[in-house]
Amino acid sequence: MPANLTPAYKAAEAHYKRAKEPSDRLDALKEMLRAIPKHKGTEHLQGDIKAKIRELTDEVSGPRKGGAKTGPPTVVRPDGAGQIALLGPPNSGKSTLHARLTGSHAEAGAYPFTTQYPLPGMMPVRDVRIQLVDLPPLAVEHPVPWISNALYPADGCLLIVDVAQPGVVERVVDLHRILEERKVVLTGRWPTDGPPDDDAELFTKVLPTLLVAAKTDQPEASAEELAVLEELADLDYPYLAVSTETGRGIDELGAWLFDHLGVVRVYTKIPGKEPDMEQPYTVRPGATVEDVAMLVHRDIAAGLRFARVWSDHGFAGQHVGREHLVVDGDILELHA
Repeated sequence: MPANLTPAYKAAEAHYKRAKEPSDRLDALKEMLRAIPKHKGTEHLQGDIKAKIRELTDEVSGPRKGGAKTGPPTVVRPDGAGQIALLGPPNSGKSTLHARLTGSHAEAGAYPFTTQYPLPGMMPVRDVRIQLVDLPPLAVEHPVPWISNALYPADGCLLIVDVAQPGVVERVVDLHRILEERKVVLTGRWPTDGPPDDDAELFTKVLPTLLVAAKTDQPEASAEELAVLEELADLDYPYLAVSTETGRGIDELGAWLFDHLGVVRVYTKIPGKEPDMEQPYTVRPGATVEDVAMLVHRDIAAGLRFARVWSDHGFAGQHVGREHLVVDGDILELHA
């Protein structure tokens, strides 16, 4: 039986897909359940939505009074120009790379499973910062039951491998199988490659992926081995080779992420003042003046009358409305 989903349901589903915060996703799910047509053709979808509501309710409410002691948070709130998750098999060099890129104190060791919980850090790129989240290694002998929730806010991931490590092909295949069992699918398609494929199931997380060959300062690690890994593990991702020892590829990695996330930097100014060109607000292609106003303050967005915009695209202080599309480098003066 056709589902015949209503416009109200589709709007709530779109909000769910855009939402980063668990509480916002929960609100969207409740609206989806309210708006979904109640008939036999939607029974399975209703069940999935109810299950996800229960899961997110537990996540948002936190541990119950008198419950067991919990560890550190397993979901990192997004910050900066984008959130990138670091994934990899054990001993891939993931935590060492995280420390090099962010200056964090990620614990790295020669033994597997050093990382136990998500560790965020900020990587400076141009005049913005990209959030990198180091996650536990994924392997069949080390299940991470909360990994799908941890990955949900991410805008992309670095799949970090040591191509010279014995058994790396099997490890990478296992990693993909673990993620797919938890409804996480890696793709080589990034936001700047065009609109995402819209054929994924509702609760499947599709994560843009950059394959990073770490430890390439070692002689046995080579482009040929990386090509063999891609062929044997059936991978189709863009890739970079880096070395935390020599610094090879480190600067290129940040620039690559900036370019492929499609970061749009918008600078703001107060009437009669010079613009603040040091700390831009960051949005994605297709964002509007209203989206930027929401980042500045909800009250400003609610009372927004118009904006003046300066840019390299022919604008020199013209008045625009809240639906005006912003582009990288725009300067906005918001009037509420």
